Amino acid sequence: MTAIDAGIVGLTIGPRVSTIDARWLMAYAAAVGETDPRYYDTTARGGPAAHPLFPVCYEWPAALALRAKAIDDALAPLGVHALHRLVVHRPPRAGDELRTSGQVTGVERRPSGTLVVIRYTTVDGTGAPVSTTDYGSLYRGVELRGDSRGPAWGRTEDAATAVRWAEEVPITAQAAHVYTECARIENPIHTDIAVARAAGLPGLILHGTATFALAVSRVVARELGGDPTAARGVSGRFSGMVTMPSTLVVRGRDANDARVVFDAVDSAGRAVLADGVVAR
Repeated sequence: MTAIDAGIVGLTIGPRVSTIDARWLMAYAAAVGETDPRYYDTTARGGPAAHPLFPVCYEWPAALALRAKAIDDALAPLGVHALHRLVVHRPPRAGDELRTSGQVTGVERRPSGTLVVIRYTTVDGTGAPVSTTDYGSLYRGVELRGDSRGPAWGRTEDAATAVRWAEEVPITAQAAHVYTECARIENPIHTDIAVARAAGLPGLILHGTATFALAVSRVVARELGGDPTAARGVSGRFSGMVTMPSTLVVRGRDANDARVVFDAVDSAGRAVLADGVVAR
């Protein structure tokens, strides 16, 4: 099988331009089951509130472009979302024309394959920062040609802190199809069973960003008074796959004035999202 070359570190693309509208903001909120009226209020100043994970939507065109430049087409279906760290400099708003650039910042040999980390930097029309994301994809069973390069991604929180609350979130059989269309993020391993099986997956799996968004929604509702603008950043690592239909259990752990720590497990108690943090 073709390997990933360590020389991809430093490759860049962009900027890719995305125009944000109210319809997109509302569709994303609906895709992750949001019922708070702030996500749908077109009369509010600035329009509907953006979900804290909405940046993944306008980052996707840049992700596709950089993946095409850095990763062999045959390897693309083998990549799964492994790590995510987002800083929200200011929430995106309806009417924004955003410019997203991407750069491969690291590659790391892992026991199960090769981790590729990309940084997406997004600014508005004036050049002011909107969001910065470090996005890690694990290419399962793919070798790294050369040495690991770039900063190591370690654990960020102590998962041993006690569970303070837990909430079940049902995942429907069509969740990935709905999320794909509403987020405008199309990756066939989530919606095409033939592609998923060819990639060695047990079946269709929910997007990592959808899993993350569902969990962050519960944290915002329980810990931030339902106000998505209070989330100044989110991070976490994906430790398992979410199949459909299924049940996700989001668990709130430690919390203070600076951040909330959380994780998520499946109905059998297996970890699917670890080291989750919402910064405030």
